[in-house]
Amino acid sequence: MFTRANIDGRFALCWLALVFIALPAAAQQPKRDVDYRLISQQPVETGERVEVIDFFFYACPYCNELAPFLDLWLKRKPLDVVFRRVPVVRHDSWIPLAKIYFTLEAMGEAGRLHGEVFHSYHAENLSMSQEKVIAEWAEKHGLNRDKFMAIYRSDETRQKVERARKMTMDYDIQSTPSVVVDGRYLTSSGMTPGVPQVITVLDGLIQLARQQRRERNGQ
Repeated sequence: MFTRANIDGRFALCWLALVFIALPAAAQQPKRDVDYRLISQQPVETGERVEVIDFFFYACPYCNELAPFLDLWLKRKPLDVVFRRVPVVRHDSWIPLAKIYFTLEAMGEAGRLHGEVFHSYHAENLSMSQEKVIAEWAEKHGLNRDKFMAIYRSDETRQKVERARKMTMDYDIQSTPSVVVDGRYLTSSGMTPGVPQVITVLDGLIQLARQQRRERNGQ
């Protein structure tokens, strides 16, 4: 599996911190069809708060790269923003990885172990689509193996996967990672100079979404 070039750990941490120090000040009005594109308006489930959805695929190296940036962004996420994740399902072969996320979410463990799935897939080269590997992985990470697999194989999880598959099509997710703001504005790592710049564009799209909401409300 292709992975990004290894960087000295101390340098990477310093670089990561510097990027995030600069991000809020660097946020600018994103350019349509350059930094983002419009999609057909999708339902927003967050009411008065701006909705941000991370469409990801555990096997995607760029999703793996974006994950720590999103984790840091979440620590400064505005109070009027609601964030959620949706695993992308474009092919049946993507279903096992999507089921892992929904199982972790159902067990209340997505926050703790989302990044660990990326690490196990990309750094440890585990075959995370095989049930035997998945079951052993769950147990290794402190989860009840039988409970994990029961949820993983459940009809409820299957229904969530099918909803994710439909959202993949409805939101016109053409690549991963993609981030959608307020069901209307989509950016992705393929539209930015690099993966870290997705966060810069995200900040700008949140501002744009706020502005559009104010205009709709006549404010």
